[in-house]
Amino acid sequence: MVKILVVEDERDLNRFVSLSLRNNGYEVISCYDGQEALQRAENERFDLVLSDIMMPKMDGFELCESVKALYKDIPFVFMTAKDDKLSKLTGYSLGVDDYVVKPFDMDILLMKLSAILRRSKIKNDKVLTVGNLTMNTEERSATVDGEEIALTVREFDLLFKLLSYPKKTFTRSALMEEFWDYDSSATSRTVDVYMAKLREKTSICDGFEILTVHGLGYKAVLK
Repeated sequence: MVKILVVEDERDLNRFVSLSLRNNGYEVISCYDGQEALQRAENERFDLVLSDIMMPKMDGFELCESVKALYKDIPFVFMTAKDDKLSKLTGYSLGVDDYVVKPFDMDILLMKLSAILRRSKIKNDKVLTVGNLTMNTEERSATVDGEEIALTVREFDLLFKLLSYPKKTFTRSALMEEFWDYDSSATSRTVDVYMAKLREKTSICDGFEILTVHGLGYKAVLK
């Protein structure tokens, strides 16, 4: 069973989130400050940490840094009212996987956690295979029928993202934020150019196709 550490000093919210997670099949340990959470993390392994930022004794940033020092690849998600650029930059620099801004919809949170846990499993397995394409995240290589295809770092990351969440539509703006960060020169047209290149380079792949979702963005569909 997947074990999640929930860290939130607002007790009613902590109970609500923890109960919702348990009702959806997760094992949950609840903590009410960062220091207590770190002590639990030092003594048992979790599959994901869901934490507030502003907390007594130890804030979420310090907790994230400490937990990541123990378990480098553990997924870490912030649920917080802090939606400013500086907080996001600080969190992402520490290795945070996602932000959920309060107040949030629990169904959306559950979907986000499911997707992150799935991606974490793929990452831990190191290899993603779709049809005759194999992507190795450790070697940063992509092969079709055993023959390597040349992908840039950004092309590799974009393709891996799409294939990790088949049928999920990614908007151009979401892709720009994740893969171009705050590069002021990047535009929606930049995303279109990269997708065109990916389609060309993966045209010999038989297990998927990259579709344009008109007015939104892109998704990978398995054949």
